[in-house]
Amino acid sequence: MSGTIQIEKHFNASQASPLKTIVGMDLGTTHSLVAIVENSSSRILPTREGHDLLPSIVSLASDDAERVTGYAARARRSHASNRTHTLASVKRLMGRTIAELPADSRFPFRIRDGKGGIEVELGGTFYSPVEVSSWILSELKKSAEAQLGFPVQNAVITVPAYFDDTQRQATRAAARLAGLRPIRILNEPTAAALAYGSGKAGKAQNERVAVYDLGGGTFDVSILQIQDGLFEVLSTRGDTQLGGDDLDRALAEVMVSEIRATFGAFDDTQWEQVLEHSEQVRKTLSGNGTQGAALPESVEVAIPMDCSTSASQTYRRVFRRDEVDALLRPWIERTRKICSDALADAGIAADQLDEVLMVGGTTRMPLVREVAESIFGKKPNTSLDPDRVVALGAAVQGDLLAGNNPDVLLLDVVPLTLGMETYGGVFHPLIPRNSKIPTVATEAFTTYVDKQTGVEIHVLQGERDLVAENRSLGKFTLKGIPPQPAGQPRIEVAFLVDADGILQVSAKDLATGNSQAVEIKPSLGLTDQVVETMVQESLDHAFKDLAARSGIEQINKAKSVYAHVQNHWKEAEQFWTENKFSPQEWDHLNAAYRKVGGILEASSHPAGDSPELDTAIKELNAASTRLAELLVTQALNG
Repeated sequence: MSGTIQIEKHFNASQASPLKTIVGMDLGTTHSLVAIVENSSSRILPTREGHDLLPSIVSLASDDAERVTGYAARARRSHASNRTHTLASVKRLMGRTIAELPADSRFPFRIRDGKGGIEVELGGTFYSPVEVSSWILSELKKSAEAQLGFPVQNAVITVPAYFDDTQRQATRAAARLAGLRPIRILNEPTAAALAYGSGKAGKAQNERVAVYDLGGGTFDVSILQIQDGLFEVLSTRGDTQLGGDDLDRALAEVMVSEIRATFGAFDDTQWEQVLEHSEQVRKTLSGNGTQGAALPESVEVAIPMDCSTSASQTYRRVFRRDEVDALLRPWIERTRKICSDALADAGIAADQLDEVLMVGGTTRMPLVREVAESIFGKKPNTSLDPDRVVALGAAVQGDLLAGNNPDVLLLDVVPLTLGMETYGGVFHPLIPRNSKIPTVATEAFTTYVDKQTGVEIHVLQGERDLVAENRSLGKFTLKGIPPQPAGQPRIEVAFLVDADGILQVSAKDLATGNSQAVEIKPSLGLTDQVVETMVQESLDHAFKDLAARSGIEQINKAKSVYAHVQNHWKEAEQFWTENKFSPQEWDHLNAAYRKVGGILEASSHPAGDSPELDTAIKELNAASTRLAELLVTQALNG
């Protein structure tokens, strides 16, 4: 017989371990990079194509050709004939189903739901985003080996701070498929802060820093305390469906609408071509990364149309900065609340920050810097190269793990609360959100039902009090518990979040030593919308959840007291016939026992605390005191 369990006691601890030298890899939505620390200085390793940045694009020359990655693949993307042979921005599909994608999602390649989430088509074959990501990582690995002259195996690989367990597991799996040993999965904003801090090596630091990271596919913000070599992440928030890709798509939709209005139709096979022009408009108005250059106020677009008429037709349009800013501002304004929530989580005000670091190529946009300045009340620090800083920080982390810089310590955080189900459908947190990692939480539980020989461990993540309102990560059953009365067995459950932010759960029967452990591998990840909704609903429904939780716990308490009396009712009747109860004691016990039973039968799941049931429990506890005394005396007398 198996069932859920109830809480007994709790304690926490933390642990970390040093590892070998590694390179740093930034597996990005738009571009990917590899870096290394040499002679106490981090540097980007050029790709085999001779560039610092590797476009995160994979393509085939034909159905049976060898895959190409990077600029060679990018050069082929705009041709309609290559639409089914080229993949880009696949990182955004990690751990997703089609139903979880934004309603306005549009991809130039075919996608479908597979057993492990979305699959993408390349050259007539469907692949998982994990496989496609492994090809990009493999190219970074080959580039690093060509530069360094020796095999590269160990790597720190960065991910958005709000990547959940599934997405981190997927990134680690992609690295292994690429022939890498993923020593550490590191949050991108944390990597950027490390790169920033490494530039001040040898100088005493005591700073509070916000890292505003808007890349091609994701947005993250992290608040860190940097003090004399200790990098402590105070909070992190994010949106894994907000980035440069979304801005480019919004601008491309405007172009498509105008093309339809002008020419009467739009050939969907030209979507990639329009999208490339949209990206170029945005980047040109942002200066294309050229430091110190005057920014143009407008840019002209000319796109040849594939029309049915013999006459050559071209869509021409001049985009002014002010109209592009007006179009894209709502997207950038979405970062405002995320940043405010991160500050609130960290318990600090914007004016207490010393620096605001801009990370990710999209932060080159003057509009983004303007919004960030208005959010934090200070001019952002743009001295770091936003495209390269994450990879450089990953290399710094690799150097730290190698033991080459023992004066620096990094403390990252868990983005969402982890816990388990207890009796009555109550979610019991073990590791709260924004806890420092690596960390372990161990707690002792007991059974709720007599002769229970197994317990189901149901692991969840979320911010609500009830299991039904949180996200299930996995379940397993600990079997072989000796049958005993409820409350006697002691089962120790441990949650371990490693330095990669990946969860392992174990359960052990302390009496027999029987144990079981599992690495939680949820089949699909949480979308950014689900994560943000979880956090917000935990606030919106706090009082309602507390009332529901309190009601369930009150019911559990009532059932426990009632069951104890019920299990010994035959002895109680025997004591009554032997005149060991006074008439008043017996009447009191009978009335209290039946009152609790009647309330439980009438309402097993109240919406909140019932004053009537609370009074009835107290009365039954008091009325059963004499019964407990008689049972003890009977046991002592044999």
